[in-house]
Amino acid sequence: MINKAILLGNLGRDPELRSTTTGKPVANFSLATNRRWRDSGGNRQEATDWHNVVCFGRQAEVAGEYLRKGRQVYVEGRIQTRSWEDRETGETRYRTEIVCQNFQMLGAAPEEATQAADAQADDLGTEPEDDDIPF
Repeated sequence: MINKAILLGNLGRDPELRSTTTGKPVANFSLATNRRWRDSGGNRQEATDWHNVVCFGRQAEVAGEYLRKGRQVYVEGRIQTRSWEDRETGETRYRTEIVCQNFQMLGAAPEEATQAADAQADDLGTEPEDDDIPF
């Protein structure tokens, strides 16, 4: 049997870092993935799906330290649905989430990308100094 999810998307919020009762780090965050297609009339359509991701241990610590809202992330994990009884209503509640087994930060963080673009624009607008010419 195989239970594997592979997602590439953007963080919807900063990770929420906490610990289990035994002290094991846990990080939760939401990940947005987009789908684009053309409908039968030829019109472009787009939909966003939101995924709940949970990381444990060292990955949770790294997620809490480096991941920020808007950052593009590749996530591999397994799909898990949990259920519990709502304390107020007594109703059974369900939550489907991706239990992260591996993640990879992609591209620059939003503020890093802005800084890099500003620096590149500054570089393009200036003449090289005589000391910068290699001959």
